Amino acid sequence: MNATPPPPPAEPPRATGTDALRFAFGTLTVLPVGTPRWDRNTARRGMLCAPVAGAALGLAAAALVWLLLELEVGWLLTAVVTVALGSVLSRALHLDGLADTADALGSGRPAADALAIMRRSDIGPFGVATLVFALLAQVAALYEILHHGTGHGVLAAFLTCLAGRTALTWACREGVPAARTEGLGATVAGSVPVRSALGVAGTACAVAFLLGAMTGEITRAVAALCAMLLALSAAELLLHHCRRRLGGVTGDVLGAVAETAGTAALLVLAVTA
Repeated sequence: MNATPPPPPAEPPRATGTDALRFAFGTLTVLPVGTPRWDRNTARRGMLCAPVAGAALGLAAAALVWLLLELEVGWLLTAVVTVALGSVLSRALHLDGLADTADALGSGRPAADALAIMRRSDIGPFGVATLVFALLAQVAALYEILHHGTGHGVLAAFLTCLAGRTALTWACREGVPAARTEGLGATVAGSVPVRSALGVAGTACAVAFLLGAMTGEITRAVAALCAMLLALSAAELLLHHCRRRLGGVTGDVLGAVAETAGTAALLVLAVTA
């Protein structure tokens, strides 16, 4: 007599909007939102909400810029403190990913060895140099932007955070493989439908343009749109290189993508200010 086959495993409950937001804020910010669900469906919806987390961080950075300028703290100190706030609110995970990715890519090793370098807890010379130059570029760019008025500074602080997290949604689109079979990269890689990723990127570009237009200057609206487009383009270039060299993305690569996009947005806004 044949044994009764075991019942098929129950499917996990469908992720809700709350689950998606908790995943986005729990993985991308330091805000205490509780332990997020860690399954593929939640990851997909969570990465679609990544720009929402970016907008929340952007509002905090923009408010800090406004407050410090109102207190006449000074442009340079305002730039330093604002950049530091962004690192603190993201647990500096994106900076850590940028350093690890720079060490891996700079090593010139085959993909397997480069990924092993990325897993190490220490930071090598490529990582240190990349961190120094990235942070200096962010501070210098924001300092130059602040010369042109509070409105420019507030807009730049917000768009930097929004661009970085929008790049994460774009980097997690279908067709982008994971370089490893475990970790955050494996959970979110290729999880977002291409059409949805395009919709999120388009919405972020529209928000950037509208925020620039709210200042009453069409040139600032165009500059904000260009900043978002070029930030996503810079992120895509890094993503393409990592796919070619490493075979896909990891959590560190995604952090590097976010930092690259945010830095690029600041640089574009500084040039166009």
